[in-house]
Formats: sequence, C-alpha cells, structure tokens
Amino acid sequence: MWLFYLVIALGSTLLSPLAAADVPPAVGFRQITIGGDDGQPGRQAVLLYPAQADTSITPTLIGDNPAFIGVPVLPEAPVAAGRHPLVVMSHGYGGNWRNQLWLGQTLARAGYLVLAANHPGTTSGDITPAVGGQLWQRPVDIRRAIDWVSQHASEHADLQRVAVIGHSLGGWTAMMAAGARFSPAQMHADCVQHPTDVSCKAYLYLTGGQPASSFEQLAADWRDPRIKAAVTLDLGLARGLTSRSLAQMPVPVLVLAADPRSRQVPALLESGYLASHLPAERLQYQVIDGASHFSFIQRCKAGAAALLEADSPGDGMICEDEGTASREALQQQVSATILRFLQRVLGA
Repeated sequence: MWLFYLVIALGSTLLSPLAAADVPPAVGFRQITIGGDDGQPGRQAVLLYPAQADTSITPTLIGDNPAFIGVPVLPEAPVAAGRHPLVVMSHGYGGNWRNQLWLGQTLARAGYLVLAANHPGTTSGDITPAVGGQLWQRPVDIRRAIDWVSQHASEHADLQRVAVIGHSLGGWTAMMAAGARFSPAQMHADCVQHPTDVSCKAYLYLTGGQPASSFEQLAADWRDPRIKAAVTLDLGLARGLTSRSLAQMPVPVLVLAADPRSRQVPALLESGYLASHLPAERLQYQVIDGASHFSFIQRCKAGAAALLEADSPGDGMICEDEGTASREALQQQVSATILRFLQRVLGA
C-alpha cells in the first residue's frame, strides 16, 4: 500500500443525475483532453467554472462512488459572462482529477475557472514507473493545461491571473511550475537519511529505472511565467527542491501543512522545509490543526473506512483526520484560506 497517495479499485461514478433542488447555483462542468499534440498522450481533464443558470440542464453529481462524496454541477452549462482567473490543480501520487473537486467547486462558485487533469503514470489505476518516473512531465502538464485554456477558452479566462494548486506530489508539481528547481542528487542524499520516509519510497520506486537523461530533465527549469501564485496542500518531495531556487521564488506561495501528528507525510520536514527556505515576503505558511494528509481529498461516506480497509488493508486511514473537527469543517477552513490568499495576490 502506498501511503503517499491513494489508489483504489472501487471505480468512480462520473455522472449521476440529481434533483435540481440539490444543486447549489452556477457551477459548470466539462470533460476535456489536454496535450496530445507533442508525441505525448492526451491527458484526461475537467473544467469547473462559474456558469449561467440554465434550467434546461439536468443537475449532475460528479466524483461520487461508494466511498467518497461527489459534488453537484451543471454539465456543459454556458460560462458566466466576463473573464475569470484561472486555477490549475494537480493531484497527488496515485490520485486523479476527482480528488480536489471539493475545492474546485468552491473556487468556481467564487468566480474562477478551474482545470484539473490526470498525470499519466502517477494516476489512479496507472502507476507506471516508465511513464510516471518522468516526473518533469508533471509541471509540463500544468503548462499544457494553461495552453489549452489559452487556445480553447481565452474569451472566458483572465490569463494575467493564473494560479496553480497541488496536493502531495501535486504540491511538488505546483512548485516546479511556479519556479522551483529540483536536485535529484539532493533528493537521493535525503533519502539515504530517511530511508523509510514515504516520499522517498515513492520517489525511488518511480525513478529507479530512469536513464541519466531523465534526471537531467528533472533538474531543468520548468517554470511557466504565466503562473502568478502557487498553493501547496501538504506537499511531498519538497526536500529535493533547491534552497537557492526557493530563495529566488518569483511568485507568492501559500503553504498549507497537515497537523504534525499526521502519520502519512512528515509535514515538518516537507511543508516545513518550504517554509524555512522561501523568502518571507513571498510566503504564507499555515498548519491546519487536526488535518491528516488525506484531509485534502474528498469527504468519506459513512462506512467508507471499513470499505477501503476491506479492499486494501491499511487504507481505512484515508478517511481518518487527526482532530475532532469534521473533514467538511477542515476543508471549509482550507477553502477560505485559499480564497483570501488568491484574492490578495491575484486581485481577484
């Protein structure tokens, strides 16, 4: 079992009709494919956005399955008038675009276009070191996502106000796309010091068979200058990011860490590493008391922990948080913090 992120074989219900009364207003939804024009396979992705109310569209629940609670949307609804800031979201190791729908829905209600894409080789049901070990493709996926919006939705997007948000390995992806640089040698040295660390296990598993040229690519500059802000949600692989690149970070960064009691990813060594190296004027750092690493994915249904445990022993902890607050309350706190940050740094 990989604790760095979740891979479940339960499957996900993509679309389920709802009664109109069950749907909060004006969140649109589209399935799209990004990339695919540079020799790489297209990435499955979704777009959430502020939508015009349309009573002819049947409200739908997306990302709902036996374990996790989905979110209500209006598929293919027309986009609300105006140009909207863009947020690109990156999932964690073994995750997928569904994992932060709770946040994407909140951002769309607040007026943002939100694009979330799968990362081949590190997504649910597709953990393939030959592909996923090319970790530098993840920040390239962020660039592809912004390119897609520029080409296909430019009339709706304010591309002067672009942010990237990532959870776990997606937080690392967000930092790379925003301007951080990665040192494979530094990461290997750290893993010698922390051989049982889950981030190291995932990193070594993915990259163990990669050629030297892949590590050269991994150490390259993958910044997209269109990104004006970054948010990390209990990120991993932070200790491979060079202190020099973090000290020179060109955009503001909101670093949200799980409670230090969380067993999955050592927040003090990962998010804390960012906090100790980013310049104070670019950094907002906050520990979410009571949050586990998995508090940043979907809310669990009643009985979900037992269902996950039966499917894969040990995975029941995915539904556990560290404190007494509900995951819904924790996510409301996280969403409010992110919205305030984006409003401050993007002027949205």
